[in-house]
Amino acid sequence: MLADLGDRSKLKPFDEWRDIYEVLENVRQRPGMWVRNGSLRELSILLWGYHLALRVHGVNERFDFDPATGPFAQWLGRTRGWSMSCGWATVIEENAGEIPPLEVFFELLDEWRASVVAEQPAVAEAGS
Repeated sequence: MLADLGDRSKLKPFDEWRDIYEVLENVRQRPGMWVRNGSLRELSILLWGYHLALRVHGVNERFDFDPATGPFAQWLGRTRGWSMSCGWATVIEENAGEIPPLEVFFELLDEWRASVVAEQPAVAEAGS
């Protein structure tokens, strides 16, 4: 769900952001500042630009949002049965129904992140 205006006090200045998830939290809280008309295609382009900047500057940060092959896209394909041939932004827009696609994206993002956290203890236990 998109954040209400009261959550803006939680925003950090740009120079305090640590990773892509802090960028996404700022998009969630102020979507009009980041993506025109709540477009997931624009969000996907923004994220891809972030990824390219990481590579150009040699920053070693995991990038989960490759449009078709990243972990987020793979999870969507596995859990929803959606083809990722056109990327996660297009498939979410096509399947959002009456709900704004950006809102659906953040609901799915929260669900995906919760599933990743839930899987981590099992991975840690398997390694010991």
